[in-house]
Amino acid sequence: MPISVDALRAFCVRALTQIGMPIADAETTAEALVTTDSMGVFTHGTKLLSGYINRLKGGGYRVTGTPRIEREGPGWAVIDGDSTLGQVGGMFATRTAIEKARNVGVAYVGLRNSGHIGAAGYFAAEAARAGFICHVVGNDIPSVAGPGSRGPVLGSNPYAYGIPVLGGDPILLDMATAAVAGGKVYAAIQRGEAIPPTWLIDDQGQPTTDGSLYPKRVSLAPMAGYKGYGLGLWAEILSAVLPGGAMTWQVGTWMFDEPSVPSRHNAGIVMIDVAAVASPKEFAARIKHISDEIHAAPTAEGIERVLLPGEREWALRRKALASGIQLPEDVQEKLKLAATLSGIESPVF
Repeated sequence: MPISVDALRAFCVRALTQIGMPIADAETTAEALVTTDSMGVFTHGTKLLSGYINRLKGGGYRVTGTPRIEREGPGWAVIDGDSTLGQVGGMFATRTAIEKARNVGVAYVGLRNSGHIGAAGYFAAEAARAGFICHVVGNDIPSVAGPGSRGPVLGSNPYAYGIPVLGGDPILLDMATAAVAGGKVYAAIQRGEAIPPTWLIDDQGQPTTDGSLYPKRVSLAPMAGYKGYGLGLWAEILSAVLPGGAMTWQVGTWMFDEPSVPSRHNAGIVMIDVAAVASPKEFAARIKHISDEIHAAPTAEGIERVLLPGEREWALRRKALASGIQLPEDVQEKLKLAATLSGIESPVF
């Protein structure tokens, strides 16, 4: 049975507050995770909750952690996430970047010492709905090979942007700089699905379809070869090198390290106030023009129209809001584990 968005959100809030998280932080986290599920991105939604709770209970993530601005200027800031959940630190950083950009037009905010941030696109979409062009990147422990390497050199660093659309959903891109997010490899293994030959690189630097070797003996392939590798390095610089956060192997794995150990994830946000750079009315008209032009492009057989980034996900969200979310079995099992860890009843599917 599908579960309603409201019921799933309420479960997440209850699980987090049960272990001591303040209600506002629990609601922030739940909204991010459930929104991600509602858009069909199950690898970065509520499936993460049990792992987060495990680390919160172990002390690696701080239940009552409070992000704070370490240093700042008119158009920039560096934030210490205080090892709280990445959704909490990410929203604090996003709101800080919006405030800075509203004052000076364009702003940069670095978030360091945070928990795993989940779906980077969630923050970009929130900013876009407020009228800002937003670019979000993050870093992770290395799991992605570089061109020609026999092992990982960078994380599957997220890369996202959100573009405001007057009267509509933002244009939204959210992708890993690996050929595929690591969570999708785990999900495919758990479901017994085949691994495509373009996803993994073995310890001899050759493609492999043996998912059982991940992550100890294989790396993720970089997206589009050297192009994805270059974008991954950019994400590392903007999220970790510039603000002074943990880099590459200094970042922990929130999934496999002892729960008492912080993961020290990082994010970088670039924010542009559209109203400071352009006439909002003219910008909206130009976005509509380019969107209409793309939608009107001739298509291959069986394709109704060319989609803009995010259109498929927003359509899934509208359906989920109306009819509920059909969660995959692996997500259901993780939610049952989250219930056990927090000492509450499991949701009904």
